[in-house]
Amino acid sequence: MIKLAKYLKPFFHGLILTIALLFGQAICDLNLPNYMSEIVNVGIQQYGIEHAAPDAISPNGMKLMTTVMTDREKQLIDENYVPVSGTEYNGGGKAYGRVYPKAGARIYVKKDVDEATNALLDRTFGTAAWTLMNVTQDMSGQSGQAHPGNTPAEVKDIDLAQLYQVQTVLDRLPESALNAAHEKAPAGDGSILRQSGIMLARAFYGELGADISGMQTACILRIGLIMLLIALLGGLATVLVSLLSSRIAAGAARNIRKDVFNKIEGFSNSEFDRFSTASLITRCTNDITQIQLLLMMGIRMFCYAPIMAIGGVLMAVNKSASMSWIIALACIVLVGVILVIMAIAMPKFKIIQQLVDNLNLVSRENLSGMMVIRAFGTQEHEKKRFAATNEELTGTNLYVNRIMVLFMPMMMLVMNGISLLIVWVGAQQIAGAAMQVGDMMAFMQYAMQIIFAFLMISMMFIFVPRAAVSAGRIAEVLETEDAIVDPPNPKNFNVAKKGLVEFRHVYFRYHGAAEDALSDITFTARPGQTTAIIGSTGSGKSTIASLILRFYDVSKGHLLVDGVDVREVKQKDLRAKIGYVPQKGVLLTGTIAFNLRYGKKNASDREIETAARVAQAMEFISENPEHFDAAIAQGGANVSGGQKQRLSIARALAKKPEIFIFDDSFSALDFQTDIALRKALKEHTGSSTVIVVAQRVSTIMNAEQIIVLDEGRIAGCGTHKELLKNCPQYYEIASSQLSQGELA
Repeated sequence: MIKLAKYLKPFFHGLILTIALLFGQAICDLNLPNYMSEIVNVGIQQYGIEHAAPDAISPNGMKLMTTVMTDREKQLIDENYVPVSGTEYNGGGKAYGRVYPKAGARIYVKKDVDEATNALLDRTFGTAAWTLMNVTQDMSGQSGQAHPGNTPAEVKDIDLAQLYQVQTVLDRLPESALNAAHEKAPAGDGSILRQSGIMLARAFYGELGADISGMQTACILRIGLIMLLIALLGGLATVLVSLLSSRIAAGAARNIRKDVFNKIEGFSNSEFDRFSTASLITRCTNDITQIQLLLMMGIRMFCYAPIMAIGGVLMAVNKSASMSWIIALACIVLVGVILVIMAIAMPKFKIIQQLVDNLNLVSRENLSGMMVIRAFGTQEHEKKRFAATNEELTGTNLYVNRIMVLFMPMMMLVMNGISLLIVWVGAQQIAGAAMQVGDMMAFMQYAMQIIFAFLMISMMFIFVPRAAVSAGRIAEVLETEDAIVDPPNPKNFNVAKKGLVEFRHVYFRYHGAAEDALSDITFTARPGQTTAIIGSTGSGKSTIASLILRFYDVSKGHLLVDGVDVREVKQKDLRAKIGYVPQKGVLLTGTIAFNLRYGKKNASDREIETAARVAQAMEFISENPEHFDAAIAQGGANVSGGQKQRLSIARALAKKPEIFIFDDSFSALDFQTDIALRKALKEHTGSSTVIVVAQRVSTIMNAEQIIVLDEGRIAGCGTHKELLKNCPQYYEIASSQLSQGELA
């Protein structure tokens, strides 16, 4: 997988932008539960009142609260509250009398303070609320320890008139009694103190005639609008991340596919012997698709999931450190589930791609060999062979899917179990006034975000193994060293020896073979002459043609074209000199004209018509209403074998090369067409070197030079008549094809 990382380099800036957007998306998602907690805690439970220290308080309220404060707390209040009249205006441009219609001639308002000072004021008023409650309980003869069920935080309606009645009693209380009540207030938990103070603050706002319902609505709307804005920003980031990741994945896959195709284009026959065609097709399509899918999903999940997991843990612990053990338990269970399932499923992922290769191989053989299968009546056998391969792939996929299908139910079980545990533990903490309902809800959402982050990470374990196998298969193709390469300092062809082909003691052995396919081959094919090569099946005729084209390199000896060893020139320059017609005519999808111009793009209409006429193809081309614009189906399926051969010959002729190689290219032609074609060919090729590999003696009997091969060695060389006298192998072949009169 790392070997293919270089394909992400062109998209580096896009990756950086995507990661930045993912951070933004994660921050948005992590903040939503926080604001939801504020809506519940502040907007609903606290009636929109954010601070225990009220923004405004009546003189009676101020006197009541400062009575139960220490000297330091009183000093803090004096520094941050100022007396104002109802006719004065607040920072919003409204008269205090309008904001607080029931206020008297004078009220105390809080200055514009920072968050730190606000927190101190909230704690001060909260402590005062607890002190006041403890004092009143002591005065009524109750226990000095406040019961959770009677905390100020749980008192919904406070009658200030009754509290004001005890002001005179509070004024006469000794300072020691007030200090004792003050010390009973919770020392560590600022949340409880703030909630207690807020209940009194609500009563003070009510005393002044403030619109508490409006404050609550405004608070909910304000937080709701912030949540909506955050959700929109997160949604925009999600869309942009999806767009960028898709473009990066598609671009990387395009570049990989291009490089793999270019690499395959440069393969010699040795590499094609190593990789099957079906496997190469799978690697160019299915394997690269696996990489693209991983990149598209991985760019989002690899960055987003860890941010959400770590951020969710930090946020959850910040909401309630005492419940952090629940998050730790969830993480341990999730990691255990992922490891167990992946340990079972991962080995199977490595097998699936090989089985896809096998299925493609069987499918390709069946489709390409359909006529042979029907001719021998083996359809049932092939159906069983395909079914067996298909069943093996299906069975492996089903095995993996059965394992993976357990994953989601187990995740849901963990998720619901954690939710129940949070509710159970959180409810106890809420009952003890140690946590607010909104905080518990936010903690639950963070827990779900953490679980979903692990779910996303686990999803990557599904994609990564398959993509890793695919990446290895792609890297195997890209890292394959070509057996045929251009020399670092290529030579130029010798113009004086134009068209000359020389074999000098050439030996050749296929990779992995025990014996040489060709041994000590020495001959010269000259311009203006036809050199024919004949021999029994497997004698090495087509191998000689492949060596000239440098589809393989000779094992020993030298093969020269235009006086230069073919290993010392560029492959492109070498093949530009050769017009090659293979044993099996290969046509490409397009028109007849497109196929004939394949070797020479700028060939004129007259040139391709001449080539078609020499190849005896004009007969069937002229019968078609579209002539040269007639369509050729994939693989030339809509033309006969003879027509395909003639078009292949015409394609080579249109190129006008120095050297023609006809590798048994007349086998599908009838005798009459063969004779006419050879006659026209002799006139057309002129000074070109013609090398003909043939099975028919009648095709080559007029050649200036005939090479007879026998088990990879030259058994004879000469003209037709010379070989009949001097070469038993040639005579045996000729006698099997010609009459006694023709042999004379």
